[in-house]
Amino acid sequence: MKKIVVLISGTGTNLQALIDACAAGRINARVAAVISNQASALGLERAKTAQIPTALFIRRDFADHAAMDQAIGDYIEKIGADLIVLAGYMKILSKGFVTRFAGKILNIHPSLLPKYKGLNTYQQVLDAGDSEHGASVHFVTPELDGGAVILQAKVPIFPGDDISDIEARVKTQELQIYPLVVKWFIDGRLQEIQGKAYLDGKLLPENGYADE
Repeated sequence: MKKIVVLISGTGTNLQALIDACAAGRINARVAAVISNQASALGLERAKTAQIPTALFIRRDFADHAAMDQAIGDYIEKIGADLIVLAGYMKILSKGFVTRFAGKILNIHPSLLPKYKGLNTYQQVLDAGDSEHGASVHFVTPELDGGAVILQAKVPIFPGDDISDIEARVKTQELQIYPLVVKWFIDGRLQEIQGKAYLDGKLLPENGYADE
């Protein structure tokens, strides 16, 4: 069975969705380990409940960022992971790490990329007065939130909405689309080729398989 390693920093809601999908047989793989850079991450407890090995890598324990990413990469290689999933991992991965695992790292970002890369996307979308927001699953490249988009989900923004309203809508969509994309990858349907995303051998549009 193929192996997935998940990197987290927080509550691990997307991690839980992946654990559940694997347990139910919707994804033909297992979460082989959960890695965090935060000892207080609730997601570590989710992993332990599911009897999944966990590992903690703290920046202060390493000479620099690159050394930490090297150690994480070595740990992942020992496991023999087929896929690395970033699920709320709030640390930018080094170019060396991304290059080492090119085409095998997925991330989910709370915006309709290429709009609103980086942090505070909910505030940005409110400040801009947009009528919609959403989430994007993409391959990870050295450029922050710049990898090929695989799948997007849109949600409306209604008059009077605040950040928590929009975030709740987006999170609901995240929990649906992330396991689906992971399944595509595990089933061999999804590939990254020369920086582009392909599904079933066909080049995906700039906004991914679907953007509605």
